Amino acid sequence: MLGYAYDLVVVGSGPAGQRAAIQAAKLEKRVALIERKAVVGGVCINTGTIPSKTLREAVLHLSGYRERGIYGASYTVKQNITIQDLMFRTDSVIRHEIDVVRHQLLRNHVELLVGSASFVDPHRLHLEMPAGVHSAHEVTADKIMIAVGTGATRDEHIPFDGREIFTSDDIMSMDKMPKSLAVIGAGVIGLEYASMFAALGIRVTVIDKRSELLGFIDNELADTLAYHLRENRATLRLGEEVAGVETFTDDHGDFVRIKLASGKQVVADKALYSIGRTGATASLRLEKAGLTADDRGRIKVDEHYQTATPNIYAVGDVIGFPSLASTSMEQGRLAACHAFGVEAKSVPELLPYGIYTIPEISMVGKTEEDLTKEGVPYEIGKARYKEIARGQIIGDQTGLLKLIFHAGTRELLGVHIIGEGASELVHIGQAVLAFNGKIDYFVKTVFNYPTLAECYKVAAFDGMNRLGVTLS
Repeated sequence: MLGYAYDLVVVGSGPAGQRAAIQAAKLEKRVALIERKAVVGGVCINTGTIPSKTLREAVLHLSGYRERGIYGASYTVKQNITIQDLMFRTDSVIRHEIDVVRHQLLRNHVELLVGSASFVDPHRLHLEMPAGVHSAHEVTADKIMIAVGTGATRDEHIPFDGREIFTSDDIMSMDKMPKSLAVIGAGVIGLEYASMFAALGIRVTVIDKRSELLGFIDNELADTLAYHLRENRATLRLGEEVAGVETFTDDHGDFVRIKLASGKQVVADKALYSIGRTGATASLRLEKAGLTADDRGRIKVDEHYQTATPNIYAVGDVIGFPSLASTSMEQGRLAACHAFGVEAKSVPELLPYGIYTIPEISMVGKTEEDLTKEGVPYEIGKARYKEIARGQIIGDQTGLLKLIFHAGTRELLGVHIIGEGASELVHIGQAVLAFNGKIDYFVKTVFNYPTLAECYKVAAFDGMNRLGVTLS
């Protein structure tokens, strides 16, 4: 390591980069973190996870959506909600999170460097300084961690203009609330935004060439989400391929026309194009480090997050699925430990998924579809929020908690939840899964009353009844 300015240089300050840098610093390594923008946090804090989830909370509050089950469909906290109303809360949270992340890095003695990095060789990075700063220099390191994240994938045939046609990276720069919105792409991001705008009473059309929503989640939850989107007047054009997108102006204003391969047309005030994301690797000059990226800009790694060049690691969204902030943080931690010979373990099969649609979805473990393919005998148990006192109190008539367990041993195999607080509630099941627990645990455990956690006990009893089992 002698002769290098740093033991580790991390490129990118998103969740993966933050955690990798701090972990290495706690191992008493000399660490620098390079961020091309003047603010830290990457897409997660500035344009992605934190802004979109804060926007969702603002939508739920101002629209009165959570209380409509009690006060009626017409209930709202504020009439004529504007983009400025929604962004007021979002801007405040972003500023706070940037400050928190910056403080964490500095107090762990991680050196922050601002500029655009590109490889000179496997141990050297050229750092191009921001406009107005005339110098550029090289940074050397024993280990280099690529955590540059992703950007929204753009089709060169679509006339993105930031006024009528947006990606998820710039949709919050919208100047006013549309009366109608077309969402091209029914992935996680597309559905999160579609459900938010639908909750505001905006006419939403979702277009996707796949015939089902979110194929990796439990089918019953996906069907429930589709039902509630339609209840909020969203139209789902599934199994439809987009043939062209154009803007046009008439006497009533500016619009977007989306032509489908089937001959149909969708006309809306605005359009959100959300067909995946591409690794932000184009400017890294990976070839200088002996690396390549695939057609989506992603970098291939092994089980330790090492690339084909042993001293270079890659973590976070830039390596592909599952592309979650939570998993990216863990990847950064594990990669930094491996880089410096420190043993660290995780349980990747128990990674939870949180999907912040309205209603919220979360899951951990196996789905019914997984177990059917694997030939595992299983049974299920369900609890509906509307049957739980807490569900009635908060006015959630949509919620469902579903347990999947082995039909012979009663060992818990999966937890799937749709409804208020799903991404918090799932961690109870995650803990039981980690210890190979049985659903018997939920039957014998006393939960606070009234809480949504009671759903676990009700679902476990339901599962026992399906088996014809009575516990003593």
